[in-house]
Amino acid sequence: MATQLDYPKIIKQILHDYAEYYTQGGVNVKILFDESQHSYMLLDIGWYDDKYIHNAPIHLEIINDKIWIQNDDTEEGVATDLLETGVPKEHIVLGFQPEKVRPYTEFAAA
Repeated sequence: MATQLDYPKIIKQILHDYAEYYTQGGVNVKILFDESQHSYMLLDIGWYDDKYIHNAPIHLEIINDKIWIQNDDTEEGVATDLLETGVPKEHIVLGFQPEKVRPYTEFAAA
């Protein structure tokens, strides 16, 4: 089972995997880490055909020893990837869900 000390490494690997998968056309995929605030993000930026793209499909944070999924625009869900690495459900918070809904998910409320 993963520990809090492993979480930054796990998150970084997941973001690297997504960055390799999502690279397309003239859109650059950037992985942004703010270690001091425990914030991790995947950023799409650039041109796709005639449309300018500036999007953060994945944003994760570590808050109070739990991984908060602040944004997740992936098909399978980053929570699935976290579970596959051994992160327990009770250490994953779906931050993009309203606070009143979180207790009804299979993950931590906060």
